[in-house]
Amino acid sequence: MGYPETFTGFCVDSPKTWNQYHLANLKPKPFGDNDVDVEIECCGVCGSDVHTVTGGWGEFEGPLCVGHEVVGKAVNVGKAVKGIKKGDRVGVGAQVWSCLKCDVCKSKNENYCPHMVDTYNAKYEDGSDAHGGWANYIRAHEYFTFKIPDKIPSAEAAPLLCAGITTYSPLVRADIGPGKVVGVIGIGGLGHLALQWAKALGAETYALTHSAHKVDDAKKLGAKDVVVTTEEGWADKNKFKFDMLLNCADATHKFNMADYFGTLKVGGEFHMVGIPNEPLPEMTAMAFVQNGVKLTGSHLGNHQEMDAMLKLAAEKGVRPVVQTVQISEEGCKEVVEKVKEGNVKYRFTLTGFDKAFAGK
Repeated sequence: MGYPETFTGFCVDSPKTWNQYHLANLKPKPFGDNDVDVEIECCGVCGSDVHTVTGGWGEFEGPLCVGHEVVGKAVNVGKAVKGIKKGDRVGVGAQVWSCLKCDVCKSKNENYCPHMVDTYNAKYEDGSDAHGGWANYIRAHEYFTFKIPDKIPSAEAAPLLCAGITTYSPLVRADIGPGKVVGVIGIGGLGHLALQWAKALGAETYALTHSAHKVDDAKKLGAKDVVVTTEEGWADKNKFKFDMLLNCADATHKFNMADYFGTLKVGGEFHMVGIPNEPLPEMTAMAFVQNGVKLTGSHLGNHQEMDAMLKLAAEKGVRPVVQTVQISEEGCKEVVEKVKEGNVKYRFTLTGFDKAFAGK
């Protein structure tokens, strides 16, 4: 049995075998009038995939197929779908469904819907499992399926569907643009895109990193200057400088938060998009009070922001720095191990799906 009754994906069985992949059959949800089936061409590799398969975000029962930066071809389109037709090149990010009826959804915040379905390791309301994009097909609601602009190659479009929207959405919601000063903390898989977005939106953009060897890269990606946070007195030299700090780092538990807060303007925002396994460091109320700062965070973005982001990427040439790896048991093992080690510059995209799933 194969498509459309079953999909095939590279899966893990438990956090104990997080780097051991095998092909398994996956049962998709029943196809609905608003659904789109995508034959997958490539899929990005996200830190969320590694947090999930290693059990950092909780236990799971396999077989689990991760991957939520999917690009491919629409091959089946429900009769109520508008704006997408068979043959379109489309993308699916880290969310495949929400109710679209609650007050949260009606306020264009469907990425916070209490009934939302993540792309993988999640269940629909009828009990069906949602399966990720390290597979031959994915099924998603049309509202979470997006046409990819012709100017963006598939392997570069894939990381935009999670890393891209995760860093773009908080910037536009904070009205970042000309006249604003933004600091991006952590120049990695998220941060290297955040720098590009902030510059493309017109802000004066800085990178904050503990890695002095990333200074040249950060400037090439759009930073006016780079603050190396291992240098003595770095925070004092930048007091009251930033309207917003966008934290893309995964090691917030090691931060002296008062130092970072002190670099914000009065009422400035320290915004979390990196979601580490570890809890935040202990903080006193005084760390917030000194300059009235806000500690905030966000999850993905809404439909309108995804469309606007893809348009901006096409127009301004915002692109992730991508290494491609052929999908296979060994390929999946390689990418998760390297992402866990931080050994990637700056995103992986798994490719070669047509060969890996030929005849499946």
